[in-house]
Amino acid sequence: MTTASVSSTERLDFKRILPIFVIVFVDLLALTIIIPLLPLYAASYGANPFTIGLLGATYPVMQFLAAPLLGRLSDRIGRKPVLIASLLGSVIGFVVMGLARSVEVLFLARFIDGISGANISTAQAAIADNTSEKTRTQGLGLIGAAFGIGFTIGPVLAFVTLALSGNNYSMVAFVAAVFAAFALLLTVVWFQESLPPERRGAGVRAPAFTLAAMFAALRRPTVGFLLALIFAQQMVFGGFEQLLSLFTLNRLGLDARGNSVLFVIIGLVVVVVQGGLIGQLSRRFGERWLIVTGLAALALGMVLLAITPAQAAPWYSREGVAIQLAGEQFGRTLPGETPPTRQLSLSLPDEANRGWLGITWGLLAMLIASVGGAVLSPAINSTITRQVASNETGGILGISASFVSAANALAPVVGGALFNWFGSTAPFLVAGIVTAVLWAMSNRMLPRTLQHGEPSTKPKLA
Repeated sequence: MTTASVSSTERLDFKRILPIFVIVFVDLLALTIIIPLLPLYAASYGANPFTIGLLGATYPVMQFLAAPLLGRLSDRIGRKPVLIASLLGSVIGFVVMGLARSVEVLFLARFIDGISGANISTAQAAIADNTSEKTRTQGLGLIGAAFGIGFTIGPVLAFVTLALSGNNYSMVAFVAAVFAAFALLLTVVWFQESLPPERRGAGVRAPAFTLAAMFAALRRPTVGFLLALIFAQQMVFGGFEQLLSLFTLNRLGLDARGNSVLFVIIGLVVVVVQGGLIGQLSRRFGERWLIVTGLAALALGMVLLAITPAQAAPWYSREGVAIQLAGEQFGRTLPGETPPTRQLSLSLPDEANRGWLGITWGLLAMLIASVGGAVLSPAINSTITRQVASNETGGILGISASFVSAANALAPVVGGALFNWFGSTAPFLVAGIVTAVLWAMSNRMLPRTLQHGEPSTKPKLA
């Protein structure tokens, strides 16, 4: 093998990956524009917090059910048709939301967009089609970077739209529909099919989605552990993102603006790690090292965050924060916040105890946790794809996406219950302990052959 050919297999072909990245990013902008608005939209039609919580769970639940179906379907008919159909569904979902005049129609909109939003597994499969085993982690990391950029920019676009439209909620939904339509256009015009006809459907006999198939995948050596691992780490990192604003309000006295800055910082960390550093680290140390190190960082970050000193930020005003909370009971626009966390009663810190220790400690813990979380998902998914045949990549990534969606639906519920019953320290301390156990298990159970990306046996999915 020539030096040039070796180099081509060790470097990511950005020309082939760029269309996928841009399509996913634009599609995510549509989603993240809606996130700060949805609870307000439902409350404007008289929905109570419990109903708002059910509405918030609709999207990830439908993703959980639909991701394996779309992933397996893309294995059979190709990636492009599935992406086109799902993005068209997103456009329809946002238009329905813009036209909604009742909570029931909002549920319908989130139902439609949840099914369509499961296309992330297809995008991941397209990344796998266009990468080698040595560049796959970096390629999948770019999907994570698109998430990071989207969750940083999306809420800002929502704020601008509301300001220009006089707080017209429908207009925000229509702007999201425009972004989804743009992603659809890019897919039709720019995206090139990555799965050739001769590779479609070969060896795939399983139904598109059954719970039995998911449990069967869990029983398989290495693959099953990796799927359980991606579910558990998403429960931890997803809960961290969902509950962070409540924690910093209770412990540090940060209001909506302060928490928005924190989420921008977290988003930037995810972009830097998944968009660039992870590729270099994967080639140098391998996926096994990334997984083990990522778990260690996430566990450390969670424990440090849990024991953040209860000291308000220097600029904290108890009266000012109390006025904000009383005046905007369901109007917080913090990226990542979800309805199940909104009904908790929180005590505010003492204004007499202000300083830099609390915010400095908390920010350091968040940065460590963010690096760990940013590393894990692409490293685990890359490792999973090397355990199955190439014509089953979409299916196994669909199952992986379903576990992530299930974790996203459960994380704020479980974390919120711990927060409510045992205090703000509990969810992060429990998360840190659970992640430390996962780190110990990964050290024992992950094969050493994964260290530097050597090919592994690829048994077929049942």
